[in-house]
Amino acid sequence: MAYRKRYAATAVIGLALVSAAGWWLLNRPSQAQSPGAAPAGGAAAGASASAPAAAGVRGAGPGGPGGAGGPGGPGGAGRPVAVEVAKVAAMTLVDETQATGTLRSRQGVMLRPEVAGRVKQILFEDGQRVRKGQLLVQLEDQLQQAQLAQSRAELSIAQANHQRNQELVAQNFVSQRSADETAAALEVARARLALAEATLQRLRIVAPFDGVAGLRMVNVGDYLKDGADIVNIEDLDALLVDFRLPERFQSRVRAGQSAQLSADALPGRPLSALIQAIDPLIDANARSVGVRGCIDNRSRQLRPGMFVRVNAVFGQRENALVVPEEAIVPQGGRAFVVKVVPGEQPGQSVSQRVPVRTGLRLPGRVEILEGLQAGDSVVVAGQQRLQRDGLPVRVVDMSRGGGAGGAAGGAGGPARPASEAASAAGGASTGSSAAPAGAMPRGEGPGARLAAGVPGQGGAPVRVPAPTGPNPCLRG
Repeated sequence: MAYRKRYAATAVIGLALVSAAGWWLLNRPSQAQSPGAAPAGGAAAGASASAPAAAGVRGAGPGGPGGAGGPGGPGGAGRPVAVEVAKVAAMTLVDETQATGTLRSRQGVMLRPEVAGRVKQILFEDGQRVRKGQLLVQLEDQLQQAQLAQSRAELSIAQANHQRNQELVAQNFVSQRSADETAAALEVARARLALAEATLQRLRIVAPFDGVAGLRMVNVGDYLKDGADIVNIEDLDALLVDFRLPERFQSRVRAGQSAQLSADALPGRPLSALIQAIDPLIDANARSVGVRGCIDNRSRQLRPGMFVRVNAVFGQRENALVVPEEAIVPQGGRAFVVKVVPGEQPGQSVSQRVPVRTGLRLPGRVEILEGLQAGDSVVVAGQQRLQRDGLPVRVVDMSRGGGAGGAAGGAGGPARPASEAASAAGGASTGSSAAPAGAMPRGEGPGARLAAGVPGQGGAPVRVPAPTGPNPCLRG
């Protein structure tokens, strides 16, 4: 028991020493600033000097929120708040959503024989363009040719017998029953001839439509069973792209709308598809709707099976107002921006909080539907220090230092070009209805795209000769 009491007393003494040391360290700065052994005349000066220092330690100095230079202090009007601003830009926005799809031929088929046989002739080359009805593969037909000749001979005999019996019936030498029997035999002979011709025709593999032949899988002399693969035929003049959109877009997508495409295999090449049909059935598992578009591929840039990124275009708005997304200040379910306006004094700029209504969103940018006008200056950095309207602000231009917020210059500075503002905002891909974007913005849900030039890999658009003739997607 004596040892336990001794240990308890030691612990209490240790805690007391630690507490005292902590209190001494916390109060050491104020003690160091006190005059101590200084003369009485210097004590007042030291005390007066220590008061501002202590106030600066507590955050009431010029840079603190409650100091003379802070916006909340009494001297806030004399020390402007440094902020970064950007100009409200006007540009063309395209309302769209992104998806992925796969290309397939408008018409594509794998040729297979209907009957078994041995390959006699191959009348096409791999990758050759073929026409509808062109003979591609001939199977061995010697037996069928003999059966056809036999059927023709039987038909000739049946026709002669029927004609002779008709003449005899007219002279009352035979009964009408004999004439009817020969007429039936004639019909049987004709049916046998048609069967022989059909059997012979099934040994001829022809192209069902105009297209391009693939790689043949047979050689002369091969014995093919019915249903064996021979060669595929693909119609490449027009390709179909199948993609799926979330079900919330099913009321916005319509046949006849355009869709912009980009293929990883063809970077920088603009592609456009015409939406032809929308699946009336919503996929219950993925909650998505199937959409099919058609692409004019007479230039042979694309091939079936390629992966593409699809931008389904719902509409386009000219002179849409956009601001950097950093300028939006959400508060209480509403969106605000802090606008920089001229103050009462000459050359002075003050803050003004403005409620806005936002629209489309794209990487780094937000569309403003109400509340701002083109050319207005909005704060993109430093809004947290502007808690009320009318506070003086000092615009900091960060464009030279690579900043993203103050690239637009001061409140009275000139507006930046749309292309420069778009590049500084970071990441909105460009494109237009006439020249679709080669690289599309990533993201989910509806997006927006700046309608501008489409840069290729070398910095310039890739120009592809326009095909001549009618668009195959508009046929029938």
